[in-house]
Amino acid sequence: MHLTDTFQSALKGITVNVNRSLLTMLGIIIGVGSVVLMSAIGSSMQGVILGQISSLGAKSMVIFPGSSEGGPSALGAGRDSLTFEDIRELEQLGTITTVAPIIYGAGPATYGKEESSAQIFGVTAAFFDNQNLPAIEGRLIDTSDVNGNRYVALVAPEARDKLFGQEDPIGKSIKVGSNHYTVIGVTKALGSQFFQSADNRIYIPYSVARQVTGQKYVNYVTMTATESFAVAIDDVKFLLRRRHGIKNPADDPKKDDFIVHSSEEAGQILGSVSLGLTLFITTIAAISLIVGGIGIMNIMLVSVTERTREIGLRKALGATHRDILLQFLTESVMLTVIGGLIGMVGGVALAVITASIVKNILATYVFAISLPSMIIAFLMAVITGLVFGITPAKRAAELSPMEALRYE
Repeated sequence: MHLTDTFQSALKGITVNVNRSLLTMLGIIIGVGSVVLMSAIGSSMQGVILGQISSLGAKSMVIFPGSSEGGPSALGAGRDSLTFEDIRELEQLGTITTVAPIIYGAGPATYGKEESSAQIFGVTAAFFDNQNLPAIEGRLIDTSDVNGNRYVALVAPEARDKLFGQEDPIGKSIKVGSNHYTVIGVTKALGSQFFQSADNRIYIPYSVARQVTGQKYVNYVTMTATESFAVAIDDVKFLLRRRHGIKNPADDPKKDDFIVHSSEEAGQILGSVSLGLTLFITTIAAISLIVGGIGIMNIMLVSVTERTREIGLRKALGATHRDILLQFLTESVMLTVIGGLIGMVGGVALAVITASIVKNILATYVFAISLPSMIIAFLMAVITGLVFGITPAKRAAELSPMEALRYE
């Protein structure tokens, strides 16, 4: 029996009862579709998290005030454990290259009749080095601005568009809170950090922020390590624990009144999350495909019973044991292949819809698809057809021609 004849016979067997075939494929469709959808969501979230990490810089570290038990509240807002004296001592550490404290200022920001709810950041010149953040128009805040307490401002792209539209902002005066600032530049788009937009900000000199807010502490600190993250983090913890009178020989983060994170640590967390997501997707696929495989095996056994006389007639006309086995095994695989293709298309469609919805909530979420996951899901579907199709195929192939022809 030629291979083309085998495929034609298998296709005819599937299309005789289309509704039953579709219901049989449902488990495969759900299994493959689930894998494609979940892997797409995982890839998209991985892109979001990688974007968060890359925006911090390769050797970046961040210190938040507060305990890890409760987590930093609004990036450290309302906590007063990091003082200006802490910053001065951190700058003396040999394992730290640059230290950039941040103070939150009070808004809103206005220009004429336009108003923006941009975040107000009091920063030093080192902040822009730590964030790999250049100016696309004008210039950045520099050391002379900080030392001279100059009332200047640097706007991020979203804040610029809200306040100025198409107007050139350089040299214009904006009002932030009760004070006026001269705009000196516009930063490059940065995306998001800590799942908040980093492009809706207005930067003012750190010294001015201290003066207008009257704060005696900083909201958080960015730093860059010289070489080893581990050594730098240990040095930072030792210094802050000594200054804050914290005894923590067991290195229990819950006992500290600060939290230290690094881009390396974030990358490791991402790897753990990706592994967990992969295992979760694999479990979903396995369960769904097993259920689908059992359904296919049951339907194929029914099909063998219904077509007993056909099998007997084909054997009487010269069909071999191998021909019958191959025919029913091909039918089983074709069911899973078609179901797998439908599941892949459905999973991609759902992933696109999900991306369009999530993008309204999380601007940095972008549709992404995991091609390896799709290929693996499809191959698992084909293997399911082979494994669960063997029993019905063998049963059909082992039927005696005489008994099959007498079957009513």
